[in-house]
Amino acid sequence: MKVFFHFSVAGFSNSYLLGPDTGGDAILIDPGVMDGALLNLVEGKGYYVRDILFTHSHTSHVSGLRTIMKIYDCTIYAAADQIVGFPCNRLSGGDTIELSGFTVGALSVRGHSRDSIVYVIDNCLFTGDVMGAGTIGSTPNGYAQELLINQIRQEIFALKDQYSLFPGHGAPSTLEVERTLNPRFL
Repeated sequence: MKVFFHFSVAGFSNSYLLGPDTGGDAILIDPGVMDGALLNLVEGKGYYVRDILFTHSHTSHVSGLRTIMKIYDCTIYAAADQIVGFPCNRLSGGDTIELSGFTVGALSVRGHSRDSIVYVIDNCLFTGDVMGAGTIGSTPNGYAQELLINQIRQEIFALKDQYSLFPGHGAPSTLEVERTLNPRFL
């Protein structure tokens, strides 16, 4: 599996393209924008976006969907029933599905938003705004913050293997670094 990163200045958000080593069907995660650079990345690597995963429905993660749906015939997955008017295949924590040749696991981690979901693909965690390098997602109040912290401990920190962590904003990290150095958990 190859993971490619795309940064959008609009919303300062990260999108990720996952595909096999030799091109073919691919997964796009959190396309906050669909610009020429992302299209060139997809097409230049010989991929076809077959599936889109959304970690949550905030604007900085979903704004590229309308354009993508004009280019690719793809299926949308999220913890919501629809994203910007497009119907989604709804995922919940504990679900496991096969997409574009990859096994995708879903972890429900609420607090940042009510439709936040973390995806586990091979040794990668796509966390959206739930958690990033040295931080956790913003929350509307103290209750939601405690909920988010507890769910990160229960759902994400409970994972036993080594994982790379790919957030919706900011630099990537690893699960081990976040367990030991993230100030929210010290």
